[in-house]
Amino acid sequence: MTELLAKTVSVAKQGNILVATVNNPPVNALSHSVRAGLIEAVWTLEDDAEARAMVIVCEGRTFIAGADIHEFKKPMVAPLLGEVIDTLDGATKPIIAAIHGTALGGGLEVALACSYRIALEGSKVGLPEVKLGILPGSGGTVRLPRLAGVEQALAMISEGGQISARDAREKGIVDEVVSGDLKAAAIAFAEKVIADGARLRRTSDLPVPAFDPAILETSRAALAKKYKGFKAPLVAVDLIKMVTETPVAEAIALEYQTCKELLVSPQSKALRHIFAAEREALKIDGVDATVKPRNVSKVAIVGPGTMGRGIAACFLNIGIPVTLIGLTDEGLASAVKAIGKIYEGSVKRGSLSTEEMERRLALLTTTTTYDGIGDVDLVIEAVTEQLDVKKEVFAKLDAVLRDDAIIATNTSFLDIEELAGSSKNPVRVAGMHFFNPANVMKLLENVRAAKTAPDVLATTTALGKRLGKAPVMVGRSEGFVANRMLSKRTREAQFLLEDGATPQQVDRVLTAFGFPIGPFALADLAGMDIMAAARAARVARMSPREQQCNIVDRLVAAGRLGQKSGAGYYVYDENGKASHDPAVDELLDAHRKERGFTARAITDEEILERCLFAMVNEAARILDEGAAARPGDIDVIWTNGFGFPTYLGGPMFYADQVGLPKVKAALDKYAGLVGDQYFKPAALIERLVAEGKGFYG
Repeated sequence: MTELLAKTVSVAKQGNILVATVNNPPVNALSHSVRAGLIEAVWTLEDDAEARAMVIVCEGRTFIAGADIHEFKKPMVAPLLGEVIDTLDGATKPIIAAIHGTALGGGLEVALACSYRIALEGSKVGLPEVKLGILPGSGGTVRLPRLAGVEQALAMISEGGQISARDAREKGIVDEVVSGDLKAAAIAFAEKVIADGARLRRTSDLPVPAFDPAILETSRAALAKKYKGFKAPLVAVDLIKMVTETPVAEAIALEYQTCKELLVSPQSKALRHIFAAEREALKIDGVDATVKPRNVSKVAIVGPGTMGRGIAACFLNIGIPVTLIGLTDEGLASAVKAIGKIYEGSVKRGSLSTEEMERRLALLTTTTTYDGIGDVDLVIEAVTEQLDVKKEVFAKLDAVLRDDAIIATNTSFLDIEELAGSSKNPVRVAGMHFFNPANVMKLLENVRAAKTAPDVLATTTALGKRLGKAPVMVGRSEGFVANRMLSKRTREAQFLLEDGATPQQVDRVLTAFGFPIGPFALADLAGMDIMAAARAARVARMSPREQQCNIVDRLVAAGRLGQKSGAGYYVYDENGKASHDPAVDELLDAHRKERGFTARAITDEEILERCLFAMVNEAARILDEGAAARPGDIDVIWTNGFGFPTYLGGPMFYADQVGLPKVKAALDKYAGLVGDQYFKPAALIERLVAEGKGFYG
């Protein structure tokens, strides 16, 4: 081959075929140099009289994986992606896109503008822009329906999922799936195209296949329910409808205009913030990026209860053998049965094959002793939240583990320093705080102790990502970050009941804001006995008003344990549907009289501000203490752990959008109303407001 260009996109010639190679690590994003290079490659193809076709391939681990998100924050420099797409679409000679890894977003739009697409076995394609609050803006919504049909295109664009190369072939998006040497296969494909007369094929020339118009409204209703509060999925329906009724050139212009409007919307800014914050959270404060994580190929879990079972499933899901340690054979048998039910549910839903279920379960062994775990790389203790019990487990582990094996505690509020100090080798101790149900919840709070080794911290972070979690490193703090902030929202929700609000009103306000479930419906779901036990564990450290705000204890005493007993804050019918129960009104009235409170009318605004700003204020203290490294880490924790709407960016981003002066004014107001000890603005908020700054500058 003769090298023609030595740029981000290089072009070489093999016979009468040009090969354009994109090399823009790490994911070949469509940066300015790539866009310009692709246009120059097409010009080279057109100017070379001997060249009959061109192949586009990528170096590294993936095809073009999308736009360069860093360019979103500044004016785009020509050529824009639309110009690249127009140039590819307007070529007078066939161009073949050779896909490996992933072709996502603008990367798939590039491929769709080519005459043909071949894909390596195992590769995937998708248009995930909706996850950033935007939609394809360079012909994706115009071309994809012409290849895959309206229903499939709408599903891919409105939900942002990826499909395999095989599925893409079946749906007409990809022309051929190959294995082995992709470049060689692409060149061979191009030679076949030439032999067949170098037939040019433009996707933009294809008609939209016939479809049932009812699909659009059915999809709209389903998306409105599934993605409540999100704007872009519903706009996708409008965009696809427009494409089916509009000439190509006009449709492409309208699509681009829609994408530009969405790009500057508050939702897109918030979603892009979370996208960046999740990646930033992988950077561990004080740990150099060159520190390599330890290998983890075998795990033991102590404690076969609800958390231990869910954690075990997490590791089995990624093919890591697990030894589950319990006190009795009966308890272990119950745990194995419960894990089996998790997988049986997946099999019934069609998301897991029976063979895969059996493969995962075969990786699980159980024991009532600590013998035989000397070769594991990591142990996670998930026993009861009692310090002496956990210390006893640590002593047993110290006696049998290799010196380089990591001990992680799943504690949700015990002192990480005291636990680490109970080990003879504290450098190997860290926290891995999973959230219930562990096999479902995405958040993983990794906790550092003062002496935890840097490579142990790197390991817990890398392992969290491997498990499909959103790992965030936090420091010593009661309740760490997530539960510490949650406790303030819980406090205010309870205080609001004392002041005159109802459970229904509080839940309605917070779900209208965007939370998937209100605090009182959530308490009923978790079980009032569980809530009472958690309260009992902390009550000695509570303020006098919190100690005396014993509404949860009253509900338990009345036998109202939530959904499990048919009544809690709400009463439940045989189908689990909740409704208002006057008995709760009576219980609250009795509590208020006993405590000396007079019920008053509570506005929705007060409910929202007290619940949200109490959390934000506590988060500011957490940042000041160094228990969280960045405000973005807190946003990642709350969007992944407690359903704070991602389209609002998390509590810290939201506070900045509201404006910290307004937040501080509300805190000052409620400090006077509820008490200075509950709402005195954190020192960090005071400083930032004085400096005219927000959490993000």
